[in-house]
Amino acid sequence: MQRRFRHRRGHYLWIQDSFKVIRDNEGKPEELVGSWADISDRKQIESELQRVAGDVERRNRFIRETFGRYLTDEVVDTLLESPASLHIGGEKRKVTMMMADLRGFTALSERLAPKWVVTILNRYLSTMVKVIKQYGGTIDEFIGDAIFVLFGAPVWREDDAQRAVACAVAMQLAMTSVNEQNKEEDLPDLELGIGIHTGQVVVGNIGSLDRMKYGVVGSHVNLASRIQSCTTGGQILVSEATRREVGPMLKIGKQMEVRAKGFEQPVTVSEVVGIGGSHKLSLIQTRETLVALTEEIPVSYFLAEGSQLSGEMIFKGSLTKLSSKRAEVRLESPVPIFSNLEVLLTGSEGKRVDGSLQCKVAGAVADSNKRFLVHFTSMSPAVETLIRDLVGKTLESKAGDRAPRPSVGPIAERLRSAPG
Repeated sequence: MQRRFRHRRGHYLWIQDSFKVIRDNEGKPEELVGSWADISDRKQIESELQRVAGDVERRNRFIRETFGRYLTDEVVDTLLESPASLHIGGEKRKVTMMMADLRGFTALSERLAPKWVVTILNRYLSTMVKVIKQYGGTIDEFIGDAIFVLFGAPVWREDDAQRAVACAVAMQLAMTSVNEQNKEEDLPDLELGIGIHTGQVVVGNIGSLDRMKYGVVGSHVNLASRIQSCTTGGQILVSEATRREVGPMLKIGKQMEVRAKGFEQPVTVSEVVGIGGSHKLSLIQTRETLVALTEEIPVSYFLAEGSQLSGEMIFKGSLTKLSSKRAEVRLESPVPIFSNLEVLLTGSEGKRVDGSLQCKVAGAVADSNKRFLVHFTSMSPAVETLIRDLVGKTLESKAGDRAPRPSVGPIAERLRSAPG
């Protein structure tokens, strides 16, 4: 039995007493032998160990609550349970990487108040994180509005590529809910582009003893980013390596070759429309019909390289067909497929419409090297209003519901009167 006594000097002592009954040959108690031992030092050590254990538990709980917002439970468990996992270094393994990025969000964020930028971004990220965790992805990094996700690190599974594609489809489907909430607050719709690639990368803890992150490095990381940069809003593109990994359950649309910066050979990518197997997910296929404009809209445009505009090279062209999200354009100089354009609309008297229209070149029109199909990624409010009105008036005209035409023509008049 352990007892605590107060010493006359004021401090406490822990004493352990033990007693043993000595019996005679007939089993009758004959003698009681006891001893006392000072165990104060041992109790002090036990108390210190309990304090340390409590500190460790609080630290682990903090790590789980903090990093659990960004990483899967597998990564957090690895950091907590394996001391070796905290060492700088890594290993080479096959990983499926997914890069997701909002189209035109940078331009959008410049037009909105900071409060609404944060509201939109948090709503989008919160929704996507739930989907990613549902499919077992590891969120490696948030890069502004972009999300870089790993499937196969730190824990490799045989169906990594399949779960990555299923996750991407589920993310695109979840954008409907995000945009419905945006609409309730009179905020603009968001469109997401996703690229997926599978390859051998170095995975592990990268950095210094003071600042470290769990991540991946290698050329395949760059390729995943390049594939994502080729996507239009609502689109998922996968590399040939990922297509083979997923197998016949992958449902694809068109295939194409792209020139990826930093890679000598063209890269074959496939457009995902769905995935079968146990996932059974399909993208919602909606495509607006392009309407031929009664009058072509004159434009000037810059060719963009990444985030840089070739400002000294200004080209001329015109919009020939139009919908709310894409257009057919006639350009005086051919442009690379998947390149980005910044388009300025010009009125009949040479007055420019306020703001610009940012587009991604989706493909060339058959039998022409100067007509291209472009998808809109961002536009100013003035341009958005103009396009919406032009499409509406053109459809009315096609239906025979014509309004009296001013002598200058309805399109020229709207362009001339647009803010500029």
